[in-house]
Amino acid sequence: MALPSEYSLAGKKVWVAGHRGMAGSAIVRRLQREDCHILTADRSRMDLRSQAAVEGWMAENRPDAVVLAAATVGGIHANNTRPAEFLYDNLVIETNIIHSAWRTGVGKLLFLGSSCIYPRAAEQPMREEALLTGPLEPTNEWYAIAKISGIKMCQAYRRQYGCDFISLMPTNLFGLGDRYDLTQGHVVAALIMKIHAAKLAGDTEVVLWGTGTPKREFLFSEDLADACVFAMKHYSDELPLNIGNGKEITILELATKIAETAGWTGHFTFDTSKPDGSPRKVMDVSRLTALGWTAKTEFAQGMAAAYEWYVANSASEAGRG
Repeated sequence: MALPSEYSLAGKKVWVAGHRGMAGSAIVRRLQREDCHILTADRSRMDLRSQAAVEGWMAENRPDAVVLAAATVGGIHANNTRPAEFLYDNLVIETNIIHSAWRTGVGKLLFLGSSCIYPRAAEQPMREEALLTGPLEPTNEWYAIAKISGIKMCQAYRRQYGCDFISLMPTNLFGLGDRYDLTQGHVVAALIMKIHAAKLAGDTEVVLWGTGTPKREFLFSEDLADACVFAMKHYSDELPLNIGNGKEITILELATKIAETAGWTGHFTFDTSKPDGSPRKVMDVSRLTALGWTAKTEFAQGMAAAYEWYVANSASEAGRG
């Protein structure tokens, strides 16, 4: 692990790829507090899956730094039913951007991975060194393999070309602008949708997928964004860096906290025909803490913000994704 002199963002052109997603939009908001020029490109202007389009845009705009937050993402159901998309889209997006960043002389690149890269049976909390030490969780292996490839690309370009490309592995995220889709979204967004709908309909029961016993760690999107900016400035090493808060709760506890936030007083039942996924996933964030960063947002505060955002922006769009 290395702690170099600060990489200054002042005056730099910083491209956030994936700026419309939950993570990317939070990173854009955080970068607005820095003295930098933020670059974005909508899908109508550039298909990140097109090598020619990415290379052309990069050559024209010449970003000094890149945050690679663009990805095809989703929960267990999406991973299970769309494996080709999850593998192809993510492989080609990261390949195009990382290679073009090298070709155009980008000074710093941050690749955003996922905690699903670690083996299903990894020792908990999961340390960065656990990567590639065992089989992956089958329900998200396609996405995990793509993200592992992105990590390895950053490492390879560091070794062969001396590029300052780094990888961050965030834990499960929730927050503003999440994808609210019952079948394609992540667990927090899906539970917010279910519980809010039950509240409006006066229903007294909400069904949870699986047993409700798996343990997960959840990080607020704005904290993730702050960690990314911190790492851009202070981290330079080929070993991926875990981003999280080191705290875990069961899925049932998560659902209960969302119910409290929403003011719904019903009860939960379980559809055990649905998969649980990994039994436990919590990150070892000791390396990040040693660098000087810790998450600042309390879970209840972050969940209240996420729920309020959903009610204000997406409740009428439920199910459309």
